[in-house]
Amino acid sequence: MHETRIHRVVTALLAGAIVGGSPLTFAQTVSPKPPTAAEWSAIAKLPDFTGVWELTFGGGRGARGAGAVPQGPQLTAPAAAKRKQLQSEAREDNPTANCLPPGMPGIMGQPYPMEFLMTPGLVTIVIEAYTQVRHIYTDGRPLPADPDLKFHGSSIGRWEGDTLAVETIGFSPLTEIAANVPHGDKMRIVERFRLTDPATMSIETTVTDPDVLTAPYTTTRTLKRHRTWTISEYVCQENNRNFVDQNGKAGVNLNQGTPAKRDER
Repeated sequence: MHETRIHRVVTALLAGAIVGGSPLTFAQTVSPKPPTAAEWSAIAKLPDFTGVWELTFGGGRGARGAGAVPQGPQLTAPAAAKRKQLQSEAREDNPTANCLPPGMPGIMGQPYPMEFLMTPGLVTIVIEAYTQVRHIYTDGRPLPADPDLKFHGSSIGRWEGDTLAVETIGFSPLTEIAANVPHGDKMRIVERFRLTDPATMSIETTVTDPDVLTAPYTTTRTLKRHRTWTISEYVCQENNRNFVDQNGKAGVNLNQGTPAKRDER
């Protein structure tokens, strides 16, 4: 959280204590109103994204047409040097190896199902990989001027006909644009979700970052709907064999067994 945001939160808590009120009461006053029947009815008029979807890998990711070869991000000279350095280090400290999620945009490219839920003013994506949840607000609110830095950022969406256009900012420094490509402070992601048929969804993702990219980086993914599927439990830490010692050195425990056996050590 930014220092300015921390200051605001502390100030609000102190103010509540001074007047004898509860900080929880302050938080509740900014809660959105319950959706109306008309707002629920409006959901039925939108494209039906609800249900469980799975990414397909039969081509098209990053492609600009049939037979096109996917292109990686075009990097500035400092970013290219940084990627080369990280590649040479073999990335033993890769956060995902220690059960941290990849964050945006990588979380949307995981080979695990994801479930879309549509409610008034909000599209929620429940991602099986790493048990992650994304919230895309479609209630007309603006992007935050001073966003908390989060793995998935802060996402605001709007409907453009049959397309959900989503803009996301404010990312954790632990996330990357692509493998070994850390992002800068100004990274912005625009996604366009659209049904190409009742069982197929297309997601075009464009990443801009003036500190890292010399041109926008666009990829296109295709998802297939599975109407009888449900999201499974994903507990990375339960069988994780990676560790970081007291000196910050990453390693792998090849003798690690079940959680019960780990407790016996």
